Amino acid sequence: MKHEMVFGLHAVEALLQRQPERVKELWLLKGREDERLQSIISLADAFGLKPQLTSRKVLDDKAESPQHQGVVARAVAEPVKGENELAELLDNVEVPLLLVLDGVTDPHNLGACIRSADAAGVHGVIVPRDRSAGLGPIVRKVAVGAAETMPLFQVTNLARTLRTLQERGVWIVGAAGEATHTLYDAKLTGALAVVMGAEGKGLRRLTREVCDDLISIPMAGEVSSLNVSVATGICLFEAVRQRR
Repeated sequence: MKHEMVFGLHAVEALLQRQPERVKELWLLKGREDERLQSIISLADAFGLKPQLTSRKVLDDKAESPQHQGVVARAVAEPVKGENELAELLDNVEVPLLLVLDGVTDPHNLGACIRSADAAGVHGVIVPRDRSAGLGPIVRKVAVGAAETMPLFQVTNLARTLRTLQERGVWIVGAAGEATHTLYDAKLTGALAVVMGAEGKGLRRLTREVCDDLISIPMAGEVSSLNVSVATGICLFEAVRQRR
């Protein structure tokens, strides 16, 4: 059975709230006493899990990061979702809103994109199995709990998956700096997949060619581009505005 480390207050709290059976061990920073940590202790107690109090160095070593906020859990890793699970989602959601990330390799950016997707009511996030960050501990921490509820689908061939979405009536809109019209001119209602490119590189050629429409974000200042997680939030919430 494969295990993974989950750390950060939001990520561990969300895990204990939604899937406590996955948590096998829980370590807390000795001497830290505050309301957020007490909430985690209460959730663990309710499930019969006794936290272990330990030093900051032990937590640093277990998380392989100093950014654990005083809480680290060892949890059973969830099976990776793929094309079959994506098909099940589409069978059960009448008007899906999907986020597709084409090669986002920075786990901080992936976590921030998942957080924005959760806030916007996205039904699932799709990434390629290769050339993409996976659902690791940094992603979970940055997503502040959203990674525990937002389905992440890793697919073998992204262009083929996009064509499958089109066959099922999903409109594919890609964000590209060279697009001739902006997201404010685009149709973002109905069954929709918003496709965002990798940091610095943008959409790959095959991905761009599959899209039904390409849009850009109007830029008024000297900066020519935005961080992918910021651009994702802007595009998703324009879709939310239109869909209302």
